[in-house]
Amino acid sequence: MQGQLAEIDIRSILQLIELGQRTGELYVEAYTPLPTVFGTETTATLTQSPHSWLVFFLNGQIVYAGTTDGSLSRLRSYLHRYDLNNSLQDLDVPAIATFNSPEYGYLWALLENHTLTPEQGRQILNGMVQETLFDLLSLHQGTFVFKLSAGLSPQLTTFAISSLVATITTQIQAWKQFYPHIQSPHQCPTVIQKLQAHDSTDEKTTRMLRWMDGNTSIQQIARYLNKGVVTVAKGIYPYVRQSIIHLPDIPVALPQHESSEDWHATQVPRIVCVDDGVTIRQAIEQILDEHGYEATSIGNPLRALSLLFQLQPDLILCDIAMPELEGYQLCAMLRQSTVFRQTPIIMLTGKDGFIDRVKARMAGATDYLTKPFGAHELLTLVEKYVGLGNPTRPKPNRLLEQAIQDDLELAPHSPPPNR
Repeated sequence: MQGQLAEIDIRSILQLIELGQRTGELYVEAYTPLPTVFGTETTATLTQSPHSWLVFFLNGQIVYAGTTDGSLSRLRSYLHRYDLNNSLQDLDVPAIATFNSPEYGYLWALLENHTLTPEQGRQILNGMVQETLFDLLSLHQGTFVFKLSAGLSPQLTTFAISSLVATITTQIQAWKQFYPHIQSPHQCPTVIQKLQAHDSTDEKTTRMLRWMDGNTSIQQIARYLNKGVVTVAKGIYPYVRQSIIHLPDIPVALPQHESSEDWHATQVPRIVCVDDGVTIRQAIEQILDEHGYEATSIGNPLRALSLLFQLQPDLILCDIAMPELEGYQLCAMLRQSTVFRQTPIIMLTGKDGFIDRVKARMAGATDYLTKPFGAHELLTLVEKYVGLGNPTRPKPNRLLEQAIQDDLELAPHSPPPNR
C-alpha cells in the first residue's frame, strides 16, 4: 500500500492497518520545517528539510514510532528527566540497533542492563509514539509506503491505534488555539526580554524559561519536563504574545511536484472494478473495453486503496463481500478523501435486500448493481454517471443496443470470457 497524503490521510491509513490487524512498517516522507543550527551560531533557523518517519506495527497495534535519521538526541532528551543524560556514552552498541531503529535498540540496551526500569521504558516509548503521531497526523502533504514484514522484536509493549489517534487528534485541536503565535513543536523559543520579578512567580514556567536559548525546541522542553507539548505551549503562550519570548516563523511548505502521468488528460472515462472474483472482473473488463471505456480491475481491496489514488478513475465498481476489507469500508474510506468525494461509486452485490442498500448509502455509495446482471444493465448505470457528453466513444443508444445483443450475464458461475 502506497500513495500520497494529499489523497488519503494518515488517520485512514492507520485505520486500515488496525482493521486488517497488519504486522509491518509504515514509512512516511514529507518536506517539514525543522529547527537547524548553522555552524557555531547560537540561534536556530527553520528550513524546509525532507523528513521521514517509520512506524512499526504488530497485529494492528503500534510497537514503536520515530524518525529515520538514526539520531539518539530524542532518547537523550527523555533520559534527561531521569538524570541519565550520559548513560549512552559507555553503552555497547546493541545488535538490534543494526537491524532496526538505533533509538529503539539503545532503549532496549538500557532496559537489559537495568539502567531503566520497564515502567520507565514504557513511559519513554509512549512519549516517542505520541510525539511521532502528533507530527504525522498534522501532515497534509507527503508520500507513504506500508509493507508487510516480520514484527519488530523484541516488543516492550504495544499501543492501540484508535485510542492513540483520538488522544492525538484532541491535542492537535488544542494546539490550534496558539496559532499563529506558536506554529510548531519544533520551533525553538528564545527569551529576548528579562521578566519582571512579579512575572516569575510560576515555578514551572521559570523552569521552562531556562531552556529557551534558541537551540532547544518546544518538543525537547516537553520531554525534559515530562509534559505534553500542548502544556508547554500553553505556559509560554502569554510571553510569546507579549514579545518576551521569540519564535522563528515557519516558512511555507515547498510544493510537491507530481511526476506521474496526468490521468485526466484523456476524455475516455476510466472505470476501475474492485472485486475478488476473477470471472466477474474479466467479464466487466471485456464489456467496458469493447464499448469504448478504459477499464481496470483489482482483486485485492487493500491494494486497491493505493492503486485507486494513482489511477483516479471517473467511476468505481466495488464488490461488497470481499476478504480483508469489505466494500462498505473501502467506500467509506475513499469518501474521506477530497479526491473521491464526488466520484460515482457503484456497489456490486449478490444480495438484493433493503438493508444492503441502506448500508451502501450510509457508506457513501452512489448506486448499486445486483449480481447476476447483464451487460446492458451494467452499461446503463455507467452511461448514467460518466457516459453523457463524452465525444470520444459511440453514442449511448448504440452501446445499449450492442449490449442487449451480447446479452452476457455476469453470474458467479459463468465461465471467464475469452480475452
